[in-house]
Amino acid sequence: CNSVLATKLSMRLSEYTVTEAGFGADLGAEKFLDIKCRKAGIRPNAVVIVATVRALKLHGGVPLKELNKPNVEAVDRGVENLKKHIENIHRFGLPVVVAINHFSSDTEEEIQAIKDKCAYLSVKIITANHWAKGGAGTEELAHAVVDVVENTKTDFSLLHPDTCTLWQKVGIICREIYGATDVLADKKLRDKFH
Repeated sequence: CNSVLATKLSMRLSEYTVTEAGFGADLGAEKFLDIKCRKAGIRPNAVVIVATVRALKLHGGVPLKELNKPNVEAVDRGVENLKKHIENIHRFGLPVVVAINHFSSDTEEEIQAIKDKCAYLSVKIITANHWAKGGAGTEELAHAVVDVVENTKTDFSLLHPDTCTLWQKVGIICREIYGATDVLADKKLRDKFH
């Protein structure tokens, strides 16, 4: 993620500002949205989640050495991980565009499986071909993001108020982002979080 200064400068000088928040809606995006946006007073209009067929197959149980083999069933299983990332961003009240980073080993059936499994999640799904075509392979994605920004009402909200203790923040993030039912620690450790 770039600096607050760089982000704010870009926002003043350009029509749209795009910044990479880091890896995953549970790591990079959560920190960007819950810390950087909070402290800098930034209100994003949309989030792009980049997914690959290979990563979804890996999440679906395929060993590394077999990721280039077509496997729609593994993609179906792996999409559960993508759904969680989408849900995490929706918790912040933001619309999502999913960019499927297309590689030559991906099959149309695998890509369609992603689109079918995510059809009810209120997201746009675009196949981006920047791996093969460079910037030209992302034009459809750019248009989709602009469309979402211009035509979707956002209700950006933070996961917790500033008044929460550090321990309360840990609990909220663990429950809301990671799906924990509770966070347990002995009193000595909890006391260090106040």
